[in-house]
Amino acid sequence: MLKFVNFDIVFQEIPDEVTLAVNISNCPCRCEGCHSRYLWEDAGEPLTEEVVDGLVKMYGGEITCVCFMGGDADPEAVVSLSCHIHERYPDLKVGWYSGRSHVPEPFFEQAFDYLKLGPYVETLGGLSSPSTNQRLYRREPDGSLTDITERFWK
Repeated sequence: MLKFVNFDIVFQEIPDEVTLAVNISNCPCRCEGCHSRYLWEDAGEPLTEEVVDGLVKMYGGEITCVCFMGGDADPEAVVSLSCHIHERYPDLKVGWYSGRSHVPEPFFEQAFDYLKLGPYVETLGGLSSPSTNQRLYRREPDGSLTDITERFWK
C-alpha cells in the first residue's frame, strides 16, 4: 500500500507544467545524500484513488499535472493511480519520479506522460546538473520516450 507524507504545488519538477507533487514514503532506494530522508520511513496516510480525487478537486483547474514523488516500493500501485487519473481527469498529465535506474518489469510506461529515472548520486548531482545520472523523459504521442533532462540545465 502506498502512503503519502505531504504534497505541494510545484513549478520546477515537470517543465511547463503546474504540478501537484505527492511525496510517497517507504522509499527502498535510500540514496546516499538524499534530501528527502524522511520519505525512507513507512509513514503517512494511505494514498488511495479517493485521496487523489480529493487532492485534484482541491486544486481544480490550477494544476496541469500530478507527479508521484517515489513509490518505488510498489510501482504497480503507482501505475494504477496514474491510470485512474488519466481515466477520470483526461486533461491532466501524470509523472513519476523513481529512484530506479530502469523501468521495473512488468511496467506500463504508457501510464505516464513524464518519467524520471535514476537514483540520486551526490557526486553527479540532481537533474539540474549536466553530469547527472538521472533522466527525465516525456512520452510522445507515438508512445516513445524523449529525454528532456537538458531542460533543467541553465
